[in-house]
Amino acid sequence: MTPPNRSHGKQRITPTLKPRELMQNTPDYAGVWQAHIITLFPELFPGVLGASLTGRALQEGRWQLHAHDLRAHGLTKHRNVDDTPAGGGAGMVLRADVVGPAIEAVQARAQGRWPILYMSPRGRRFDQAMARDLSECAGVTMLCGRFEGVDERVIEHYGITEVSLGDFVMTGGELAAQAMIDATVRLLPGVLGNADSTVEESHSAGLLEHPQYTKPADWQGHVIPPVLMSGNHAEIEKWRREMSHKLTQERRPDLWAAHKAHEDG
Repeated sequence: MTPPNRSHGKQRITPTLKPRELMQNTPDYAGVWQAHIITLFPELFPGVLGASLTGRALQEGRWQLHAHDLRAHGLTKHRNVDDTPAGGGAGMVLRADVVGPAIEAVQARAQGRWPILYMSPRGRRFDQAMARDLSECAGVTMLCGRFEGVDERVIEHYGITEVSLGDFVMTGGELAAQAMIDATVRLLPGVLGNADSTVEESHSAGLLEHPQYTKPADWQGHVIPPVLMSGNHAEIEKWRREMSHKLTQERRPDLWAAHKAHEDG
């Protein structure tokens, strides 16, 4: 079923728009969660964010996405954005006098609590708690690095938080930014059809989610655990809790230790 048009003042978003068109010449809507991306590759957005639930929510105006071309602030007629590392070394570094003006231009539109994040393998690990916190902000600005990174003075001057998806290195921050936005947007009111989904899923309570099953009851000789077919909701809940504990202990002992410490405290 095609979702109805949602109007925002004099602006209207229609479901016939292609994903990339959802970001073109769109003013900021008051009270709507915003994601502003500073990148050398704005054409990579919305990417996967334009599909499925996040894409539909983007169409409906439940959140907004703006990709800003860092090269628009480049220097000279060639729009240079980087230079060689001070002290020597391989690669190139994004210049402070390019990234700084780009951040200033974006943050001029920021209102309320609005963090600036830099996608970096040396940053704090992104997790569900951070996604929840970002969803409660007015918006977020994400700086996607390339090459050897960005001049450290930019990070210090603007109090930027460095964030990482994990202990690995990527060629740029765009995929990481999309992953973080996806995890955040799905927590916004009205994005998921069933709000309870965000309560029971992995990491929401600091534990991994219990296994899920559906029809057929017997597949390739594998049957659904009988308790789930019993209709006894108390026993089903008990089984799910026990399985959540078991999986967390086996697969993420770090999460289990934190969970136990919280309980004991």
